[in-house]
Amino acid sequence: MRRDSAGARPTYALLTTKLNVPTTRTNLVTRLIRHLDEGAGGKLTLVCAPTDFGKSTLLGDRVLRSELPVGWLSLDQEDNDPARFLSYLVAALQNAVSDIVKNALSLLHSPQPPTRALLTDLVNEVAAIPKDFALVLEDYHLIEDEAVHATLAFLLGHLSPQMHLDMASRTEPSLPLSRLLASGNLTKLTASDLRFTSEEAAGFLGDVMGFDLSAQVMAALEERIEGWIAGLQLAALSMRKREDTRASFRPLPAQNVTSSTTWPRRYSTSRPKTHGPSCFGPRYSTG
Repeated sequence: MRRDSAGARPTYALLTTKLNVPTTRTNLVTRLIRHLDEGAGGKLTLVCAPTDFGKSTLLGDRVLRSELPVGWLSLDQEDNDPARFLSYLVAALQNAVSDIVKNALSLLHSPQPPTRALLTDLVNEVAAIPKDFALVLEDYHLIEDEAVHATLAFLLGHLSPQMHLDMASRTEPSLPLSRLLASGNLTKLTASDLRFTSEEAAGFLGDVMGFDLSAQVMAALEERIEGWIAGLQLAALSMRKREDTRASFRPLPAQNVTSSTTWPRRYSTSRPKTHGPSCFGPRYSTG
């Protein structure tokens, strides 16, 4: 952080890597793509689940597939400073629609800018954009500052229809979700939505990872992993290592798959513990 030329307003050197879209691309299941598409007409799509459920991968893949301009912002704990949060938010918007938000940016860098005036300018400039675009906020669970929550709530409350916000969080954010739901502007995906079904898990291990597993082995994996995508990936990694040590891969007996001694400790496939029920409720969409 440094002071600007007027000596009164702190400015921030921005890390451009926080604005980069993840480049990992996966074969998303049709069901998840459909859920994301359903929410595109509303203001907010919230992907809320514990760690390692593929939230960022899902949204990143959607960005790579989308024809719309998209801005991306990976949040961290330092973004609990409202001025820093707004600086990155404006930068992410500029990545999506280049030369807009000039007035808001000018206010942001002025000595002691009025926050409401800045947000009003930002909303007005976004409303003047003649094309649809999206903004993604990754790791919003790291935001705890009430002023930052209030800032985003104001933007959501006055968001123009051409802008859509996607958010990934491990916990349900302190935002007016009930109001957004009632107005038809919220789609929420939870851990239960992100878990693969039996057919999707079989397709992932077969079509993507190249394994031909028996129904018995798949049933054992499903019982242990319960559709947790990171667990499926770790199971595939463990089986791949076994395959590398043999002339040809032979599926493991089901009793070995479910045994705790089958998987190396560092590749545990037990699904993560939840820190609250908010991210495990049913999906809802009102778009």
